[in-house]
Order: sequence, then structure tokens, then C-alpha cells
Amino acid sequence: MAKQKKTPPNTIASNKKARFDYFIEEEFEAGIALEGWEVKSMRAGRVQLKESYVIIDNGELYLYGAHLTPLATTSTHKTADPVRKRKLLLKRYEISRLIGQVERAGYTLAPLSLYWVRGRAKLKIGLAKGKKQHDKRASIKERDWKRDQQRVLKGG
Repeated sequence: MAKQKKTPPNTIASNKKARFDYFIEEEFEAGIALEGWEVKSMRAGRVQLKESYVIIDNGELYLYGAHLTPLATTSTHKTADPVRKRKLLLKRYEISRLIGQVERAGYTLAPLSLYWVRGRAKLKIGLAKGKKQHDKRASIKERDWKRDQQRVLKGG
């Protein structure tokens, strides 16, 4: 199993459930097409990726279900839709490769984390394969064992 990287300090939100529900085979960094009020709410940390997912539609990738809570002070002339679909920006060859993997090999795309890179919001998406129930139990056992190891090392 791949070693999990620590989240960088410029992380806005992360989707821990995705790593629990899926085996992440590969990770991609995608830009997001956002509106002004969405950027402001991201800077305020009002983002939730827990129930979000990525869908391929007409050769383009979209993020569905990500909840960005609008700030009360941002937009007075426009009504904000907190769960609208947001276009993901990737290179053409990356998109075509992902389409091939998802349609032929039975993979799915899961959003993993949202973070800032030089003032731009980026979304880390993972090419993922679903876990079965016994795999999830093994993940829980391994996590508990690592926690117990840390306790023993700290105490002794």
C-alpha cells in the first residue's frame, strides 16, 4: 500500500472518506474554474468535499457535489449556488488518459484535496478502484495498530 503524504499547510479541504472507500492508484492535479464569491469562501475555509465526485461529460471533467458556502458579504447582485458543477482544468492528454481508464478499466475519479498553489485553487483527484468491505476492515485494523504503536513508543 502506498505511503500517505502529509497534507501541505496551504490545504483548504481534504476528503478523508475517499482514501477509506477507494484504493488510490494515481493522483492528478487539476485547476478549477471558479467564480469570485467561490474564491472568497475558499479563502475563508468554507468548503466541504465529503460528498463530492468527479464526472466525465463530453470529454470534460466536472466536480459535482462540492459544497462552497457563500459568505453573506460577497455577492449582492448574484444568487450563489453552493453545489453547482465546476469545470476541472487538465491537459488534453491527461483527460483522454483518464477517460480511457474510467470507461475501460472500471476506475472512478475521486476528489482528494483542495489547496492553493501560487494563489490558484487546485484540486487533487485520484484515479481510484473501490474497496470491498473486508478491505475497509483491514484499513481500520492497520490504522488502529499504527495508533497503538505510537502510544507504546510515546509512553515507553
